[in-house]
Amino acid sequence: MPGISLIVATYNWPAALEVCLLSIQKQVKLPAEVIIADDGSNSDTSLLIDKLRADFPVPLIHIWQEDLGFRKSLILNKAIKSATSKYIVQIDGDVILNKHFIADHASVAEKGYFIRGTRAHIQQDAVARVCAQKNIHIGYFSPFLIHRFNALRLPQLAFMLEKKSKESSSVRGSNLAFWKADFIRVNGYDNELTGWGHEDEELASRFIHVGVWKKAVKFKCVQYHLYHAPSSYAHKPVHVEALSHTRQKKLQACLNGLAQS
Repeated sequence: MPGISLIVATYNWPAALEVCLLSIQKQVKLPAEVIIADDGSNSDTSLLIDKLRADFPVPLIHIWQEDLGFRKSLILNKAIKSATSKYIVQIDGDVILNKHFIADHASVAEKGYFIRGTRAHIQQDAVARVCAQKNIHIGYFSPFLIHRFNALRLPQLAFMLEKKSKESSSVRGSNLAFWKADFIRVNGYDNELTGWGHEDEELASRFIHVGVWKKAVKFKCVQYHLYHAPSSYAHKPVHVEALSHTRQKKLQACLNGLAQS
């Protein structure tokens, strides 16, 4: 298995990013590098990254762009373009990783597939406490979890729920992995999709159109999402239309993507 570049998307929530990065430090298998894809956070985030970088066990790289609204697709393209590894694992900066997360992703990586993982959720009234205590020791029996089934890590049984398909629905960028060569082939994320919603499913559709199938995994690649208020859905209708167009036309690459970033 080649080295893994871990991409962490963030925007103006340094308390969540800190516990996320602390959980990365404790991985039993470390990524080759961690790249923060920062969609315009203020200086609190850069100060945090600078503080942690000195003792971080692998290169901790901060890719930042000006805050001109929600442009997650663009900053992810910039971050992934800079990655030095052949394999990409992508998460959001508001999750805490099980200590086997990177090792699990390495174990399920397979040529011709991208990986879709799931996540358990940390309920709203526990988020501030988890961040303040820098509590990264979370598991199935933690009392504040929602979707607890997704917190189960049973690697010996993971093959039973592994599912390969040509279906691009239910793909979330917070627990996603793919070969960088496949990402280049489809020209990455579509930069035209600004605002929240469906940029990950649209990418997955193009993967499938070039013959890269989805592998959905359970009982491995476990992560815990810190609750936050949902993003604005204002752009959702436009994104749904773009997703539908990609599927109907079986598009293999976007016109404004990785190469244009």
